[in-house]
Amino acid sequence: MKTAYCNGIILDGTKNMVPQYGKTVFVENGIITGIEDTSQEALSGCEVVDLKGKYLLPGLINLHAHLPGSGKPEKKPLKIDFLVRLLTSNALLKQIGYGLVAKNAKVVLMSGVTTVRAAGSPADFDSRVRDDIKRGKRVGPRILTPNCAISVEGGHMAGSFAYIAHSKEEAASLVDKIAEDKPDLIKLMVTGGIMDSDSFGEPGVLRMPPEYIKAACDQAHELGYKVAAHCEGHVGVIEALKNGVDTIEHGCMPNDEIIELFKARNAAHVLTLSPAIPYMKRLPNIHNMTEAAAKNSDILVTGMVALAKKCIGENILLGLGTDSGCTYVTNYDFWREINYFVKYCGVDNAYAIHTATLVNAKIAGIDSFTGSLEVGKKADMIAVEKNPLEDIGTLRNVAMVVFEGRRYDDPKVKKYEEVEKALDSLI
Repeated sequence: MKTAYCNGIILDGTKNMVPQYGKTVFVENGIITGIEDTSQEALSGCEVVDLKGKYLLPGLINLHAHLPGSGKPEKKPLKIDFLVRLLTSNALLKQIGYGLVAKNAKVVLMSGVTTVRAAGSPADFDSRVRDDIKRGKRVGPRILTPNCAISVEGGHMAGSFAYIAHSKEEAASLVDKIAEDKPDLIKLMVTGGIMDSDSFGEPGVLRMPPEYIKAACDQAHELGYKVAAHCEGHVGVIEALKNGVDTIEHGCMPNDEIIELFKARNAAHVLTLSPAIPYMKRLPNIHNMTEAAAKNSDILVTGMVALAKKCIGENILLGLGTDSGCTYVTNYDFWREINYFVKYCGVDNAYAIHTATLVNAKIAGIDSFTGSLEVGKKADMIAVEKNPLEDIGTLRNVAMVVFEGRRYDDPKVKKYEEVEKALDSLI
């Protein structure tokens, strides 16, 4: 039976979208089969979903998330390396780790995100949950994941969310190891970050030697995978792009060389303001908030915003991700990243929503079947009470989520009062 979504106002996710009135979206077998003027004849024989004036738009796409983490501030610093070793030490504890990712994946979907591009996780937790969602065993969004990333000794997330490469040959062989679990992309930790910065002046010092980057990228591309790179410093961004990386995660202050490399590589920038702004605003209970990290967060936010604005002006692909799992970055708050994009980069709401849907789909390589409300694409949709072109905040609580045709009415997620109160003070 077809499902007909009627009496809603359609925002289709395309660049020049305007509210469309009086149309019905028809869905069959998880695919949008028609977007037509509403008529009783067309509705005949359909399951009718009356949207009652709500706004219907594409499901949101988060391009950078760490599904094992909650984002809730902890009373004591978490020993990430110890926890990862524990959760990967035997079959029983691995199942607990898997369950944590599965629980958080459901939160992601219920918040209105129908596709999440994970950015590093211990072992194969992400891909196992991804596959169980595909099989109908779990409720969650479409997951694209590299599983465990690749770092170097002393590098970002080395030994926890990333394997350690000690040579260019080992960097290439780790790509092969990761590929055994059929990931969707490969992730490299090219620089450090504000969490592990040693001195004031550059948020992300180059950690991975250029020859490691090239070896990993060459092997990944040979196997058909794109490569994402954690980069928070300009030297790292330059070396990552020179040596084959496809997306720069986080970013830095742009210069002419960086822009030329983006264009030459046809690479994309994934903006992640959500983890850096709590540092910049000096929110409490961030346990690794050293003076250097706090000051470098100011540099990072300035640099990321400058790169984002430059990408917009130069027609370089620019996407959005939250880096969920960092302190104050939950699995349900992608709307805040969209709001930061508007606030700090000066774009309008329509541009921000287009970026968070169709542009993000293009960067992820899935725009042929999702990212916009178009005939022939998957029925990945959300409904909200008010017009998000006027108020991005209406994305905070979605009234309905549809993922590949499966509908979830009035979805609920448990929110952290401490986080909500602290972040609302920044709006």
